Amino acid sequence: MKKPIALENISENTVFRKGDVFVLFGELFGRGYATGLLDQARKAGMQIVGITVGRRDENNALRPLTADELSEAEQRLGGAIINIPVMAGFDLDAPAGGPTPTDLLAGLTLESWEREKFDWDYIDQCQAVATDRFKSAVTKVMSVLDGMIEGGRNVFFAHTMAGGIPKAKVFLVVANRIYKGTGARHMSSQALIESDMGKLILRNFDEVSANTFRHLIDLSAGIRERVEAAGGQVRYTAYGYHGTGILIGGEYRWQTYTNYTQGYAKMRLEAIAEDAWSKGVKASVYNCPEIRTNSSDVFTGIELPLIPLLLALKKEGGGAWADAQWKSCEALLGEGHTLDEVMKKISTLQASDVMVPFYDFSAWPMPNSQAQADLTIGTSNEITAMHRDNKTMISDHLSALVVEATGRLIFGASSNPQAPVQWLNHDVVARCLNSAHADMPAEGANSSSARLQVA
Repeated sequence: MKKPIALENISENTVFRKGDVFVLFGELFGRGYATGLLDQARKAGMQIVGITVGRRDENNALRPLTADELSEAEQRLGGAIINIPVMAGFDLDAPAGGPTPTDLLAGLTLESWEREKFDWDYIDQCQAVATDRFKSAVTKVMSVLDGMIEGGRNVFFAHTMAGGIPKAKVFLVVANRIYKGTGARHMSSQALIESDMGKLILRNFDEVSANTFRHLIDLSAGIRERVEAAGGQVRYTAYGYHGTGILIGGEYRWQTYTNYTQGYAKMRLEAIAEDAWSKGVKASVYNCPEIRTNSSDVFTGIELPLIPLLLALKKEGGGAWADAQWKSCEALLGEGHTLDEVMKKISTLQASDVMVPFYDFSAWPMPNSQAQADLTIGTSNEITAMHRDNKTMISDHLSALVVEATGRLIFGASSNPQAPVQWLNHDVVARCLNSAHADMPAEGANSSSARLQVA
């Protein structure tokens, strides 16, 4: 992508109705964007179907969910789960009797990881084993799913697979220094990317976050062709992250969290959607605003761009409900602290000469720097310390609002998707929230768009 293409309109669902099938392609765990989309599917009366990544036993063998695990997962999802393990990634796969990539990483130390070299022919074999396993499992899932979709039904596939971090002690230590380290504990993200360990992990990110979308589209072709031949419609969505347009100095401007190592996989995800779109498949990646999730919490400071959403709520026609969000957020701060103080800290960070070079869309994802990490992580730690309770944060409150808005925006846009890749910036998110809550001015926690500037 040469520039971000914003979703500007708030559309309503005109395709999906009671009895249509919503497929969550990725297991539902804890916090995350998928809950907002699921809420919309439920409101439309759709039949919810999920999958599972399965679990590893004590011998590292992949297994289905037990009866208790399946019951708990289906209750959380609110629908039936096809209990065939669809674990993505090759970090725990290997040719029979050989070491897995995670085993290889286990032999690295903080002193050796940057210079350690891997046998890439062997890594290719591990990846091939995992890809065959994954595609075989998805083929079986699609066979079962095909029998669950009655004639005349529309189908919505929501891809939510992401991640791919191997459970290797040395990487976790390195990641902690890259994403949380300041001063003497800072570590360069570029050093990781240029190492064999980094190249291995980037490849696994591709396999989990991006290549799974292609396999989903390809292996559901039989279902798609049958549904469309009968006059029905099929949609595919995926969650991307490629920076977000937020208010900076009173104008919407693209910015990003640095260094978002998974960004390379997210660009690959976009390319897969573009390729499918060129072949007539309605597959769209929606690049969503930063929120706090179980996985994003590793990136200290990723929550900072979320807080200016409060400014966008006011700018985009916010009324009493928007004012209530300000009050709810300010109530989470400790005695003597105000939201104005928080906003001032974020504005100072945004305007810093250290941060301005990172507002370059064409250079994304840029490596971190000592000054940038110190400023971003330091500001994040300062704002966290201003809260009454670091387990109840302003960013938690706003994350829930973003999840609500992105669910509505993506579900509505999917009736008539306009592009394979689009950005959900703070302006459209704010307008969506304001319109949804216009008649509920007393609700608590739970205009025209300005042009997004790209440096």
